[in-house]
Amino acid sequence: MILLDTNVLIYASDETSSFFSWARTIIAEGVSGSGVAINAITLAELCVGDVEPTTVADRIRSWGVVILDIPAVASVSCAAAYSTYRKRKMAQSGNESPVIPLPDFFIGAHASIMGWSIATADEGRFKTYFPSVTLIMP
Repeated sequence: MILLDTNVLIYASDETSSFFSWARTIIAEGVSGSGVAINAITLAELCVGDVEPTTVADRIRSWGVVILDIPAVASVSCAAAYSTYRKRKMAQSGNESPVIPLPDFFIGAHASIMGWSIATADEGRFKTYFPSVTLIMP
């Protein structure tokens, strides 16, 4: 299974994006292969930026993308990675991060506990905080 980061779906919806073809190919290969999915966090991020948020889930499903809930067991991995991130950020910049984990940490934890790869154009947090997760990048 390939878990899609939000940016993959944004690129796949934007023909002017330099990553449009890559994103569409990743989705098509995932659908015809081992499967491709997003989780509730990704769906929420997509809905925020859409003019018709009530139709986002149906549009995503029409591409063959499965929408999944995040298993509760991912919470521990998410919290551990995010705590490390917050400590590093404080040590490096002196600035605090929000107490609530950022979306990438939920996505990374979900993929990590399931043994899935993540398709993303943003390797930073995933590579640093979920090094066991295979990243599929442009």
